[in-house]
Amino acid sequence: MGIRTIFLVVGLLVGCLAWGQGMVVQTVVYKNGDLELRGFLYRPPGPGPFPAVVYNHGSEKTLAYIDRLAVPFVERGYVFFAPNRRGHGRSPGPYIVDELNQLRGAEWSRALVRLHEEQLSDQLEGVAFLKAQPFVDAARIGVFGFSFGGIQTMLAVERADAGYKAAVNCAGAAQTWNNSPELRARLIQAARNAVMPVFFIQAQNDYSLSALEALSEEMRRAGKPFQARVFPPFGTSNQDGHNFCFQGHPIWGPEVFAFLDAALR
Repeated sequence: MGIRTIFLVVGLLVGCLAWGQGMVVQTVVYKNGDLELRGFLYRPPGPGPFPAVVYNHGSEKTLAYIDRLAVPFVERGYVFFAPNRRGHGRSPGPYIVDELNQLRGAEWSRALVRLHEEQLSDQLEGVAFLKAQPFVDAARIGVFGFSFGGIQTMLAVERADAGYKAAVNCAGAAQTWNNSPELRARLIQAARNAVMPVFFIQAQNDYSLSALEALSEEMRRAGKPFQARVFPPFGTSNQDGHNFCFQGHPIWGPEVFAFLDAALR
């Protein structure tokens, strides 16, 4: 691994790590109102412009694993950008899990949707930042989301202003779908109104496949383009199956990249 260099460039680039002659990693700062949010940006060497994939992380507070997940995307010629939504990673603000843990029942269910709508604005401001980078082809951007990030991805698929051309939803709402009627209604609405193709993927032994089944069926009824793939069990536990989204890229990679390449190349 190369030497970490810390520098500032017009207040946006906070840190850069060059991995040999390959992937370049930057921590960037972007604004959402008064919030100064961070994002992890990984890119191939060279000026580009390159196609890009936005990664919507899950509910996890620390995001160190994203470095590893970015590698296969960059090796395939994509810029890979992971906005740190408020309270996650290096971004300030309240942590969504702490906020939800204070609530129960219907109040929790309503807050789950409200807080995700707030975080959607963090995602969209991150995409706006990404589009402005000279090494990114703003006409060729896709999105990949895991767990809570899969929820974020579904909220974005109905937004033409996001500018995404394709979306991958891995295990979105696998742990929350069965407990929140408000979330179910909101995501079904998003699936019905999707303005881009969606690829639903999940491991068989994840916590629940209900969201994948319901949302793909809603897109089928609405005549929207989608694919759905349930992969064989990954590991032995439900959590292993859930972690398939960021640990199983050697397995899901060929199909996911075929889907993304068709839309972004």
